[in-house]
Amino acid sequence: MVGNSAGRAFVGSFTSAGGLGITAAAVDRDTGALTVLGSTDAVPDPSFLAIGARDGETVLYAVGESAPGVAAAFSADGDVPALLGSVQAVGGDGPTHLALAANHLVTANYTSGSVTALPVLDDGALGPASDVLRYEGSGPDPDRQEGPHAHQVLADPSGTWVVGVDLGTDAVRVCALDPATGSLTLHGETALRPGTGPRHLAFHPSGSLAYVLGELEPVLTVCRWDAAAGRLDVLGEAPGGAPGRGGGGRAGGGGAGGPPAPAAPPDDAGRTYPSEVVVAHDGRFLWTANRGHDSISVLTLDESGEKAALVATVGCGGNWPRDLTLDPSGQWLYAANERSGNVSWFAVDAQTGIPRHAGSIDVPAASCVVLL
Repeated sequence: MVGNSAGRAFVGSFTSAGGLGITAAAVDRDTGALTVLGSTDAVPDPSFLAIGARDGETVLYAVGESAPGVAAAFSADGDVPALLGSVQAVGGDGPTHLALAANHLVTANYTSGSVTALPVLDDGALGPASDVLRYEGSGPDPDRQEGPHAHQVLADPSGTWVVGVDLGTDAVRVCALDPATGSLTLHGETALRPGTGPRHLAFHPSGSLAYVLGELEPVLTVCRWDAAAGRLDVLGEAPGGAPGRGGGGRAGGGGAGGPPAPAAPPDDAGRTYPSEVVVAHDGRFLWTANRGHDSISVLTLDESGEKAALVATVGCGGNWPRDLTLDPSGQWLYAANERSGNVSWFAVDAQTGIPRHAGSIDVPAASCVVLL
């Protein structure tokens, strides 16, 4: 059992690509360093994780990015997560993201283009799916946008709404989730610029702004969020990562503060696929991860939070950074590098926001990191 002086991290990975499933690690809060404790492969391809609590105990939730897709709960107070209750079907294929909202777990099912609600039971385990809401539409990219592809779900800062990001239709959808019945109702939809392929969204600490990161084009869409109305309005765009649509060529190195970015595999040469967006706890900085370019971009936010400026790009410490996570103190940034099979950590400069590479551990086929 990890002592109270240490933090805890959980790393998801693709078992189909040699990953170990969910890896638990101790976190040294002074150095940011991770030390692997153990792993479980109780669900296939647990590509994304979320942390909750029940009766004072930590509960870890995972999607299984399989066909058909599944979700599961784990007791996470021991050194290795232990399955809690039954693995549940989500009624869709390829779930890529999940979030806790209104006493339910909600999953974004990429392949099926849908979102699913599953009730969280008294002991933290999951019950059978209560509702599946299917998206509709398509986008201009015939290879990636032939239909809807739900890529992320999250609760808004007020806890009133479930917000879903759809790469396939260039849209963000707002849903109401009934805590009593688990039914999902579409409340509103915000159209983004066609072809940008929105992947993930992050809220500003004020709760009144949201930043949507494109995967098909490295662009950051800045939006106003009205929690009372459940309304998202586009304010403008800023560069969201490495320059150019679909990469537009590669920069030579990682830039100040990190190691050089390794070369991309031949099938992805010259292309950039942004994956994750993270906002500093004080709202001064924003970071994005760039697969293909193998880098982390640093953006500054003005006092209003409405204007973002790209100021630096550093190497991610590996290859194909699929996820970024900021620790609760705001001092350490973690990157899950899928193809190089490692998790790197970075010390964040409090004045500039530029991350400095500080260490790494091996985690095969790493896909996400969550922290306690």
